[in-house]
Amino acid sequence: MVSGVRTVQKMGPAEWGMLLILAVVWGSAFFFYKLLDEAQLPPFTIVAGRVGVAALVLVPVVLLTGRRLPTTPGALGAFALLGLLNNVVPFALIIVSEKRIDSGLASVFNATTPIFTALIAQTVLHDEKLTPARIGGIALGLAGVVLLMGPSVLRGFDLTSVAQLASIGAAISYAVSIVYARRIRSLGIDPIVLTCGQLLAATVIALPLALGVEHPLHLLSALSASAWWAWLGLAVPGTALAYVIYFRIMMTAGATNAASVTFLAPIVAVLLGTFALGEHPVPTTIVGMFVIFAGQAVLDGRILRLFSRWRAVVL
Repeated sequence: MVSGVRTVQKMGPAEWGMLLILAVVWGSAFFFYKLLDEAQLPPFTIVAGRVGVAALVLVPVVLLTGRRLPTTPGALGAFALLGLLNNVVPFALIIVSEKRIDSGLASVFNATTPIFTALIAQTVLHDEKLTPARIGGIALGLAGVVLLMGPSVLRGFDLTSVAQLASIGAAISYAVSIVYARRIRSLGIDPIVLTCGQLLAATVIALPLALGVEHPLHLLSALSASAWWAWLGLAVPGTALAYVIYFRIMMTAGATNAASVTFLAPIVAVLLGTFALGEHPVPTTIVGMFVIFAGQAVLDGRILRLFSRWRAVVL
């Protein structure tokens, strides 16, 4: 959060509008990943294109608004670690997972990020207390993961199981990056600068991997127009614009309200997968999604606040 900005814990029409836009662009990312995978683009190539173009969009924003990218060892280290944990690793894992599972299912697994964030924060951050609500929320979230993986996992692991674990690994990587971001607040880096820095670092990491391991240049000449548009959609609205909107909601309505996107983005992804890709979510996917949502609601106190208001009205 930008220093000196007062946080108003309310969601007005502008904030709700931004939240819906954010849900659409982040939910659409899973759809775009599937399109690019079907175009035979390898994972690190997709990641390099996404973070590289997004960084090119944000660098002028940073410079034109009078901000500057810090070059101290601490800041550069933070950029590198966040670029790895918040971009390169989770993006690549989600792309790999979508080779074997539906885009909608991958998005629901990704919705467990707040659950894993709470679980990791308990062991790393001294100011995070393990309350009954947190225990209940974490338990519900993990139960949702079990439902998503289904009973087939008990009969042994196959490529689908590996893909599911890759999606869970992406959520865990996001969670670790969120906890780490909380610990580096002392550096006082502006959120948009931090986003730009981590995207530049992610580009430096992903581009050599794409060129050295995947050799994608021969694939680019044969790429269809729809694949190019999907890639651009991932980079500009899905990354550069999305982070700006996300931090704007955080500044005006608080982190808890900004995190509401984790309830909405999977719904967008499931709907896009169903109607645009012809995916057919099984009942356990829908049930697991709502169990995870319930875990998030318990975890961040929404259910308790609603119950308290209901009691105040009734009594």
